[in-house]
Amino acid sequence: MKVTEHIKLAKETQFSFEILPPLKGQHIQSIFDNIDPLMEFNPPFIDVTYHREEYVYKDAGNGLLKKQIIKKRPGTVGICSAIQNKYGVDAIPHILCGGFSKEDTENFLIDLDFLGIDNVMALRGDPVKSETYFKAEPDGHTFASDLVSQISELNEGKYLDEELENCCETNFCIGVGAYPEKHMEAPSLDSDIHFLKKKIEKGATYIVTQMFFDNEKYFQFVEKCRTAGITVPIIPGLKPIATKKQLNIVPYRFHVDLPEDLILEVIKCKDNTAVRQVGIEWCVTQSKALMMAGVPVLHYYSMGKSENIKTIASEVF
Repeated sequence: MKVTEHIKLAKETQFSFEILPPLKGQHIQSIFDNIDPLMEFNPPFIDVTYHREEYVYKDAGNGLLKKQIIKKRPGTVGICSAIQNKYGVDAIPHILCGGFSKEDTENFLIDLDFLGIDNVMALRGDPVKSETYFKAEPDGHTFASDLVSQISELNEGKYLDEELENCCETNFCIGVGAYPEKHMEAPSLDSDIHFLKKKIEKGATYIVTQMFFDNEKYFQFVEKCRTAGITVPIIPGLKPIATKKQLNIVPYRFHVDLPEDLILEVIKCKDNTAVRQVGIEWCVTQSKALMMAGVPVLHYYSMGKSENIKTIASEVF
């Protein structure tokens, strides 16, 4: 079932979450172990991220450099299929511009269609660590809006090979990401919303936001989107702070602001056990306020760990 259909049929705010594929060499059971504790909250769908390989160049001698892959999280398609088979819940694979040619994208989508996967999250993706700015693959997409266009065209039966005949249409529900505090590369929030609207015009039917820790940022963002003519569901993304180190990592890596009250509470903590409790309480308060405001779904970034999310969901749902 499509995400938009789940939202339309629901009578109250729904619970969903995002998981990371395990690192190469690890078993899918690690995924199931993190999903199992959250199934009591009846998620209508679960997001599965896609990660580009990370690599470094090492000295190969004679003045030459050798490219060596150092980190890989394969298996997004397989994990989505396994989730739908094991739990009977819709799985949403993330599909990126980065690392994909247009042909790769089409083949990825064909595989998903064969597996009965109805939803995709279309994202540009981040630059790899060796790049200052995002660089598309040869014959790949530079912008998420172009990726959305390709998916929409496949939904109309338009394949890259124009000579194909009697082509079947796919039927993907397309989600896209958004940034209540603007994307780091955007010159302003208004310009960011302008390009977000382009993705909706090209076929995206729902939005999931980057994490935020101040609900007012989300409410103001939604208001701006509605003023700009964006009418699709806007799902808030949440993540609880769990360690003191995240006070520095989260603003740097995700380009979001932390409220001063939250910062002060974390600083006062003697250890990460206390930080975890502060993070849970803050996220519970956020969640309840968002639910009172009638958001369609509360979407949690689990980062591969379910304990905090389970505690929060037990208080909210």
